Amino acid sequence: MDTVAAVDPEGLKNEALAAVAAAHTPAELDDARVAHLGRKSPLKLALREVRDRESGMALNAAREAVEAAVADRQAALERAELERRLATEHVDVTLPGTPHTRGHLHLVTQVRREVEDIFLGMGYEIVDGREVETTRYLFDALNMSPNHPTRSPQHTFYVSEDTVLRSETSPSQIHTMEAKQPPVYMVSLGRCYRRDTPDATHFPIFHQVEGLAVDRGITLADLKGTLRTLLRALFGEEREAKFVTHFFPFTEPSVEVLVSCFQCDGAGCPMCRHSGWIELGGSGMVDPNVLRFVGYDPEEVSGFAFGWGLERMAILRHGLPDIRDLWANDLRFLRQF
Repeated sequence: MDTVAAVDPEGLKNEALAAVAAAHTPAELDDARVAHLGRKSPLKLALREVRDRESGMALNAAREAVEAAVADRQAALERAELERRLATEHVDVTLPGTPHTRGHLHLVTQVRREVEDIFLGMGYEIVDGREVETTRYLFDALNMSPNHPTRSPQHTFYVSEDTVLRSETSPSQIHTMEAKQPPVYMVSLGRCYRRDTPDATHFPIFHQVEGLAVDRGITLADLKGTLRTLLRALFGEEREAKFVTHFFPFTEPSVEVLVSCFQCDGAGCPMCRHSGWIELGGSGMVDPNVLRFVGYDPEEVSGFAFGWGLERMAILRHGLPDIRDLWANDLRFLRQF
């Protein structure tokens, strides 16, 4: 007699249904499912060997009945487990929830946004510059001589012979002036790159704010008033600013800006090297050669420009000892701000 003919589909089904009904835990139910519906179960082996239509239909009907019983039993066990947990477990909804630590902006980003708000309040527009620049915009347009130290590969990162990572945000001025006619009032903030050895005051990557104003009748007094407004907004209304002569290729005359020390209030301390003043950065009136480069007539318009480091602002504002702390990603340090 054929082996398939000796199989009793009804008997296999009843045996499987009894095992399923006897399962009282998910583990027991899974064991019953594997024993009666698994690859090596009698039902599955019989289905592989079936040769006639009637036997196949009977075995498939038995398989479907067992699968339905397993699904029903699993749902019943899940309902029973839920009812047990609802009856035995209690949640005090009056207790405070689990607190989740909230992040906050990095100190440099905080200073950047504050500077942006200050200049937006004065009517300036914010311009995004390119971090990868050409030597034409970083050097030539800014009136830097062929032998200027900034052009050296020891100072600037070169991508190719005429492509560099910007060492300052000044090229944003040139792009803005080429794109529009005066008046121009803009600031550009972003990352810059220089071949500096990391120490307490230098880092190869830093952030800078570059400002430019070009219009009829702009004078050095406008520059002083603008920067004094910025300094007092950042460091306090009592701060005083001092402007001393300097040299930058793209400004003439050029001035360096110092702010009265906010630790000793000008009396003299180690932070200001007992001078009462802290250096912030460079500025000056836009050199006529820069205006001519973009097609402006220096006889018709004039302007001022400045460029300051945002890390320097943060360090001076909070009395930080080392610029590298801003890049260390130490939460113990960053959570203070």
